[in-house]
Amino acid sequence: MRLSRIASALALGLAVLVPAAAQAEPYHLRIGWVVAPADMVTLMFLKPGLAPHAGKTYIPELTHFAGTSTEMTAMATGQLDCAALAYSTFALGVENARMDDLRIIGDEFQDGVPGYHTNPFYVRDDSPIKTVDDLKGKVLATNEVGSAVDIAMRAMLAKHHLKDKRDVTIIEVRFPDMKAMLSEHKVDLISAPAPFGFDPQLTAFARTLFTQEQAIGRTQMIVRVARAGFLAKHRQAMVDFMEDYLHALRYFQDPAHHDEVVALAAQATKRNPAFFQKWFFTKEDYYRNPNGIPDLEALQQNIDLQHKLGFLRTSLDVKKHADLSIVKEAAQRLAK
Repeated sequence: MRLSRIASALALGLAVLVPAAAQAEPYHLRIGWVVAPADMVTLMFLKPGLAPHAGKTYIPELTHFAGTSTEMTAMATGQLDCAALAYSTFALGVENARMDDLRIIGDEFQDGVPGYHTNPFYVRDDSPIKTVDDLKGKVLATNEVGSAVDIAMRAMLAKHHLKDKRDVTIIEVRFPDMKAMLSEHKVDLISAPAPFGFDPQLTAFARTLFTQEQAIGRTQMIVRVARAGFLAKHRQAMVDFMEDYLHALRYFQDPAHHDEVVALAAQATKRNPAFFQKWFFTKEDYYRNPNGIPDLEALQQNIDLQHKLGFLRTSLDVKKHADLSIVKEAAQRLAK
């Protein structure tokens, strides 16, 4: 919630500088986020100038959620305007929450793109587990049943004919608690998405058994979404927001700004900047499309797998739930 207050205060401060006649009542844009700094909205409002439209045509109101499933629920009940959802949560939102009007409006980040980061699944260095087959009879940790990393883990287990409750035991553990659970021998395998997988205390005693890319290939890990009715009503504010998003993204991706971006990540998370120095917004990090365009082909394959593993009654055609016109217009503005 501290990031929410910072963003709102910054935006309101900017609004004061704009003549009243030009403001036209900035829209209070309700934005959800889960993990800082992987979700870029936790950074883009911390430095004046990164989001030029903030406080003028929209005022960002950031809300933190424990997971994308609770974020999706907030979208369903009208408490959020825009969210960053895992591919698995997006599909469940369309099918289970009956949000047929849920629209993919942009890319947040992708896993397993050649040359970029992929999520590791760790076991202890002293563990006798050398292959996936050795997981039989073991206890595995997942953050949430049906989450993006959970589906990757189950897909790898399925390749080796291992099933939850029959061959392995899968329990839910919060990402921040997984390191301790593995260290204390309470679980035998954990998933470690960024930034958790870069924790030197974790890598000091753990090793990678397999990766998400090995399990399911390229993943459109997180997509930015909004509902069709909202987009129709507040299109201008959303184009301005996505233009700011791309403006900040390209600033972050410029190697000349790396130290400054690391400092912002440290500010947002209260971690030492050294933690982010070697990987954040480099090729050691997730891939982010500089124009905000998601990989819909990868997303379709991810959701088809979700259906195959039994988390969806039917698959869905992701292209019918994509509206990339806003992010494309935003990119065209920046190109001028």
